[in-house]
Amino acid sequence: MSQTVIPTAARRSAAIELRAVSRIFDNKTEAVRAIDLKVSPGEFAALLGPSGCGKSTLLRIIAGLDRPSSGQVTVDPPAHRRTAFVFQDAHLLPWRNVLRNVALPLELIGVGKHDRLSRAADALEQVGLSDAIKRYPAQLSGGMKMRVSLARALVTDPQLLLLDEPFAALDEITRQQLDEQLRELWTRRGMTVLFVTHSIIEATFLADRAIVFTRRPARIVIDHRLKLPAARTAELRADPQFAAETGVLLEALKRGGRDA
Repeated sequence: MSQTVIPTAARRSAAIELRAVSRIFDNKTEAVRAIDLKVSPGEFAALLGPSGCGKSTLLRIIAGLDRPSSGQVTVDPPAHRRTAFVFQDAHLLPWRNVLRNVALPLELIGVGKHDRLSRAADALEQVGLSDAIKRYPAQLSGGMKMRVSLARALVTDPQLLLLDEPFAALDEITRQQLDEQLRELWTRRGMTVLFVTHSIIEATFLADRAIVFTRRPARIVIDHRLKLPAARTAELRADPQFAAETGVLLEALKRGGRDA
């Protein structure tokens, strides 16, 4: 099996460093405790752990949507520049068609109409939705809505893409198809990706690196480099090495549950 290959476009990607990052909310709930983490430009890392363990809180801190109670977060370039966030809910505007939903981030930063619609159409082509640009959200399946949400994130050509369990509510076949498409997009575009999930199989298939957390408050159990080929296809899920890697992550999750 080949080792991790970071795309050549990584020079256009973000680097992330967390030093002793903790988050305690006003109600005294401790979500994250003393996290140290470095992510190199162009890496695809999965954040894996039980539901409610603090993964999403950590992602929001990296995005600049929340602040740590203590510790230091460094994103280079800064998180407010060319960072895209994909949530579990697609959050599409029902009165806008698909093309105009995808073009919205460009509209908000003042990109001209012709340019933003052209770039939105290109992003939709990349996620396989060129034939749906005139449809409205009510006319889309759940998988199509998530493709639109992904296209909207890609339209700004982000250096850092953050995804918070975006495919969790989808059926298994659609989820696997979107996993394959996301991995292909990352390979082609080279942005840094952090993907929050509670699915061991999804983390193993998508990422080159899986960071497993304990139950809340989140602490790192293992930071594991997945020993899988750079090219990921559906057949990989039946490979014995894939099963071995999922076993490593499962054991780490169990250990995290005991240590929490």
